[in-house]
Amino acid sequence: MNKLKPRSKTWIEFDEEVVFGAGRAALFQAIEETGSIRQAANKLGMSYRAAWGKIKATEERLGIRLVEKYAGGLQSGAVLTPQAKELMEIFQQFKKDSEASVDELFIRHFNKFFSS
Repeated sequence: MNKLKPRSKTWIEFDEEVVFGAGRAALFQAIEETGSIRQAANKLGMSYRAAWGKIKATEERLGIRLVEKYAGGLQSGAVLTPQAKELMEIFQQFKKDSEASVDELFIRHFNKFFSS
């Protein structure tokens, strides 16, 4: 069995600045699961400040609100907006399609190395 495999990372940039990728997808997923930016940051081993900075940068670059924060009382926490959930779904499909294309291109270009 041949052990050659392609590897690639997919992310989206605007003016050479990261807008969205696997790291931000993981952060948004953790916010969805925990209902808290702080807990999501802790889960991913990052500071609250770093997590909040990534959220704000993505919101500014896309021009849409992605996370709603609620402070104080029983309702404190954070929730993803419908746009954030849609962004995550679209990115995951784009990533899946990109990986399939890379696999296909890899076979096409490196097939001579698979011959027995």
